[in-house]
Amino acid sequence: MALLGSAVRRLVPTVRPPLSPLCRTSARSYSSEPTKEKSVPYEKTLKQDDASTSGPTKPLPRSADVVVIGGGSLGCQTVYHLAKMGMTNVVLLERDRLTAGTTWHTAGLLWQLRPSDVEVELLAHTRNVVSKDLEEETGLHTGWIQNGGLFIASNKQRLDEYKRLMSLGKVYGIESHVLSPAETKDLYPLMNVDDLYGTLYVPKDGTMDPAGTCTTLSRAASARGAKVIENCPVTGIQVRTDDLGVKRVKAVETSHGTIETPCVVNCAGVWATKLGQMAGVKVPLIAMHHAYVVTERIEGIQNMPNVRDHDASVYLRLQGDALSVGGYEQNPIFWDEVSDKFAFSLFDLDWDVFMQHIEGAINRVPVLEQTGIKSTVCGPESFTADHKPLMGEAPEVRGFFLGCGFNSAGMMLGGGCGRELAHWIIHGRPEKDMYGYDIRRFHNSLTDNNRWIRERSHESYAKNYSVVFPFDEPLASRNMRRDPFHQVLMEQGCVFQERHGWERPGWFTKDGQVPVKDYDYYGAYEVKNNSNYKYSELLGKEYTFDFPPHHDVIKSECLSCRHGVSVFDMSYFGKFYLTGPDAKKAADWLFTADVNKKPGSTVYTCMLNKAGGAEADLTVSRLESGAANLPLAPESNGDAYYLAIGGGVAEHNWNHIKTVLQDQGFRCHLTDHSEDMGMISIQGPKSRDVLQAVLDTDLSNEAFPFSTHKVVKAAGHQVRAMRLSFVGELGWELHIPKDSCLPVYHAVMAAGAQHGIINSGYRAIDSLSIEKGYRHWHADLRPDDTPLEAGLGFTCKLKSSIPFQGRERLEKQKEEGLRRRIVAFTIDEKVPMFGLEAIFRNGVPVGHLRRADYGFFIDKTIGYGYIRNPDGGVVSADFVKSGEFTLERMGVTYKAKPHLKSPFDPENKRVKGIYA
Repeated sequence: MALLGSAVRRLVPTVRPPLSPLCRTSARSYSSEPTKEKSVPYEKTLKQDDASTSGPTKPLPRSADVVVIGGGSLGCQTVYHLAKMGMTNVVLLERDRLTAGTTWHTAGLLWQLRPSDVEVELLAHTRNVVSKDLEEETGLHTGWIQNGGLFIASNKQRLDEYKRLMSLGKVYGIESHVLSPAETKDLYPLMNVDDLYGTLYVPKDGTMDPAGTCTTLSRAASARGAKVIENCPVTGIQVRTDDLGVKRVKAVETSHGTIETPCVVNCAGVWATKLGQMAGVKVPLIAMHHAYVVTERIEGIQNMPNVRDHDASVYLRLQGDALSVGGYEQNPIFWDEVSDKFAFSLFDLDWDVFMQHIEGAINRVPVLEQTGIKSTVCGPESFTADHKPLMGEAPEVRGFFLGCGFNSAGMMLGGGCGRELAHWIIHGRPEKDMYGYDIRRFHNSLTDNNRWIRERSHESYAKNYSVVFPFDEPLASRNMRRDPFHQVLMEQGCVFQERHGWERPGWFTKDGQVPVKDYDYYGAYEVKNNSNYKYSELLGKEYTFDFPPHHDVIKSECLSCRHGVSVFDMSYFGKFYLTGPDAKKAADWLFTADVNKKPGSTVYTCMLNKAGGAEADLTVSRLESGAANLPLAPESNGDAYYLAIGGGVAEHNWNHIKTVLQDQGFRCHLTDHSEDMGMISIQGPKSRDVLQAVLDTDLSNEAFPFSTHKVVKAAGHQVRAMRLSFVGELGWELHIPKDSCLPVYHAVMAAGAQHGIINSGYRAIDSLSIEKGYRHWHADLRPDDTPLEAGLGFTCKLKSSIPFQGRERLEKQKEEGLRRRIVAFTIDEKVPMFGLEAIFRNGVPVGHLRRADYGFFIDKTIGYGYIRNPDGGVVSADFVKSGEFTLERMGVTYKAKPHLKSPFDPENKRVKGIYA
């Protein structure tokens, strides 16, 4: 038996700096050999050693409505929820026994609070399933233990993050308490609190048992008619091509028979990539070793809460009268050659890698130094590029769904995600906003790029316990997609952000160039750390919940746009053409607004799902028919449309449109020219003066009205000019063929010099747009928000008789009244807000901010959030006007003023060129 303290003394000096005194307190000698015992700390696992279970546990059906592959947490939760929603002809196939892959060795922790409203809701459902629903349905106990959770803060920023979680938790009725070090010591007497700033205690957090949970899920699903078949490896996925050329799932092959099915769900964990390859589907995840150790008995540890010490990157899970100790290290071990023969198996623990967690654990609970290690648990886990799961229908094959890549959180997210996945399969979309987990959040050029998958997954793993700051950016796999303006903007001090693989301008510093360097793995794996890394240093300065140090720079960019003129590089936008015989029918059905105005018109519109939720907002321009003039115009003998879509969600939009075209059988062509054109937006009161010197067309209101477009010449180059604004000012977008981008840009900057033109970035756009009340999709407009709730009723052609997807839901909502609606709030105090702050009406929580920023023209913090009536009634204008509102930020409340219209230019004069 090894003792934790001796293991630290023996191994850590080879990999870490000298230890704190707590790790060097005794001269006693202990066993020099670490334990070789490898076993999970659970009383029961589902592993079976007898050879009598070599074949499938049940006969295979000839067909099924859905086949779920993988019997871990996600597979069991998905089949359970499918059956519960009424889909009973469902099969789960597990190649060994349930839990055999990664679920059997999971730590099984459940924390209710996360910096995401959707994740809070997903976790709440998991908790309800394992603590209540399954026991009521089956009479069986899942092994749920409610021992509470304790988050440790060693500095102010960390405690501020926890206070943000506490405020969000109040909206959802989740009990939590910020404790002082002394109060923490009273709760957890064995804890060292000398270096604590404070803690967050959540009494109803707890621990799940993998075998108990999955067994109970299986029984509950089987009772409703689902078939759970173990010992049945999948050997192939059959895919057919339909009459429209669309690939669809046909059948699942095993060595014991074939099951015909139109739908497969890939819940195969670290083996999900191999399963995807069987169907020609890319599954961008990577396998790593992930470990914890189990201690011997510790007197006084019984009934203590689970602990997450994020700053030490370690967790302590209560295991009866012992602890499991694990964490996330900077140098995880990749499992490059994933073995198919690894059921109920564990790796040998690499103590050199793991020992960094022991030091943090001993510092937090000093008795661990004298405590033996009973066993080690080092198993495979799957990790993804942004530490979020992979879910939804794969872009490559219809009917092939993903439920994998859970980054060690498959147990605690399993219930919520299993329900959403079941809803997705049955209804064609999830009930909640699952875009953050949807495979379509990644551009198709990245999902099979091994460098991107490896680097990003490493960084996400290494930073898993880092504070989640509002303006953080990844350092891994940058410069994957660069537009034609990249170099010239970098030379002018552009600090880039990364979205969808693109480098887009964030803001501009006057302190020289800020290039993004190749990823250095934070010095792991003997990769040399990047030195004198200015970009990383600037990011570090932004790690705050106060106003960032570059607040005044953003202010300057915003006010230059409001009072003068700014140029924004928006080249990362998605740029699609919709043509073909049924293009008009498709446009009518896809878009909420009437886009079939005369050629030369541009319309802001939404696209909805079947439940009326906003899948996108975009601009659609009606084009003249005629010969191709690519990339500025496609060949068209009839109706043709140009779609300009926010670049970060272009893949999602592309797939949404393709899916609708396929489902409706429209004969259309959708072509992507995003890489073929750049796009700059020139905005501000002086934009007309600047562009009139560059473009060969009259820019007066009469000749070039708002929401129109035309192909013109700029400095001798053809461009498509659109009179639009995303910041609430007079302005034009120029959509420019790639080779013409720089000449046009230089001409604009030269013409604008006398008017004080400057470059501005997306940090300015974020501020300017929220000040004007323009929505950002996936922030204050999501797939679970209708346009009516979002204040975008003007985009919907409800006064016409033209049908469009989601119309029925909107008509019903209009008739019944809104049960929730978006409201703008301003506060007088000069404090920053970023979203997730709680909204109270007359002292009662009614929602939270989705998005917040500082409005520099109105000189106030402004936020947007959806509020509901606590009584479940209609949220009318009077309900908003008659209430007294406060916003809670990190436990502190601020009096807030609600606005049903934008507090900036509510009459929309400025976009029309009308300035006082």
